[in-house]
Amino acid sequence: MSAERPGGEAGVPRELRLDHVGVRVRDLEQAASAFERLLGYRRATEPVVNSRQGIRGLFLTKPGCLPIKLVTPLDPGSGGHFGLHHLAFITSDVEASLQELSVAGARVLAAPAPGEMFDDELIAFVYAAGINVELVTTDEWRARLPGDPRAAARPEEP
Repeated sequence: MSAERPGGEAGVPRELRLDHVGVRVRDLEQAASAFERLLGYRRATEPVVNSRQGIRGLFLTKPGCLPIKLVTPLDPGSGGHFGLHHLAFITSDVEASLQELSVAGARVLAAPAPGEMFDDELIAFVYAAGINVELVTTDEWRARLPGDPRAAARPEEP
């Protein structure tokens, strides 16, 4: 028998909160420039290579809006679609949330592993409700730009 969750439904994953939207693009710099010029977003990080996921990505932010993570494959011939790639949800426990989602019927795409764009905190991917879902435990991003307010709040790395 499943334990009841705070929402009252058995088997519903705990405390998942929408964190960012991931968009797969052909050209990272062109896409970032277009989001800046056309939609008012600003770069929050430098591009980061995530060798474990085979992508290069960066974060864009805009006051009052969800962050956008632009990603492009490291291998241009890797195939796949471009456009909306995933919705990311923040959780306090990636492994527990992954288990709960799996039991509820989500298909695991990538088991928990350190996420290079998230300072090596655990991330995981599932396919749920017709879309890729990324689970993350932090909203701290690697390579924040100096103008980003959260970059100033973080201690300098040695």
